[in-house]
Amino acid sequence: MKNGNRSGVQQYKCYSCKRQFKGGDRLIISVLWEEYTIGKQTYSQLATKYKCSTKTIQRKLDDYKVTDIIKEVHPVIVLMDTTYWGREFGVMLFKDAITKENLLKFYVKMETNQLYIKGIDELRLKGYKILAIVCDGRKGLIQTFKDIPVQMCQFHQAAIIRRYLTKRPKLQAGVELMQVLDTMKQTDKESFEGQLNQWHNKWKSFLDERTINTETGKSFYTHKKLRSAYRSLKSNLQWLFTWYENMELKIPNTTNAIDGHFADLKNKLRNHNGLSLNRKKKFIDGFLKA
Repeated sequence: MKNGNRSGVQQYKCYSCKRQFKGGDRLIISVLWEEYTIGKQTYSQLATKYKCSTKTIQRKLDDYKVTDIIKEVHPVIVLMDTTYWGREFGVMLFKDAITKENLLKFYVKMETNQLYIKGIDELRLKGYKILAIVCDGRKGLIQTFKDIPVQMCQFHQAAIIRRYLTKRPKLQAGVELMQVLDTMKQTDKESFEGQLNQWHNKWKSFLDERTINTETGKSFYTHKKLRSAYRSLKSNLQWLFTWYENMELKIPNTTNAIDGHFADLKNKLRNHNGLSLNRKKKFIDGFLKA
């Protein structure tokens, strides 16, 4: 008689002597897959554990079929973002902030607004009611969804400002703008806008300073990066506090839940360097289940 267990191999019991023994050549593929993906076990580690060749482990894992999960259609708050491995291979993911389940994914070479729009359209066609969207604020994307509340990820907005000013600005105006930025995650729209306007009134003449190029005779703004940082906050302000204007929906103010999911995926994939593209996609399919 044989009995399955969670060890990854089949156990056998002899009715005559009542002894149990393991059949090392009978690997339970589903358990093996779980150890490989969730447990971060490499081909060689699994081969050592089950006393077989790495080719056998590889063949068994190749035989594993990633099955689609049937999801119940329900109202969702869509978090959407894209992560990359290299320059030409990425995954665009659509995740529900309410149930924490992954709804849809695309393998992409390039992150485009058209693909995000396609994803939202597909979710609607499947019957999902989209209560709100949280995204990174790509140029032209937020304005597309006129009938859905859209929250720009405050973490991504802060990252944009840090790229302009660095984490430790040298100019006092930059230091004070970073101080205003730091209040964004813990205040309401009116208070944040008031602080931003106060900052601008104080530093307006400084922002308007121009420098003359001695070679061409043409002038340019002296503090271009500081102006760009302020303009980014001012332009995106109407989408940074959508969560506050729709508090009954409990919209997250960041895409951190999806970013953390990506980080976990990359951490686990890092244990399996050198995978072919097809095997990498299969690993991602099994991990994301979208």
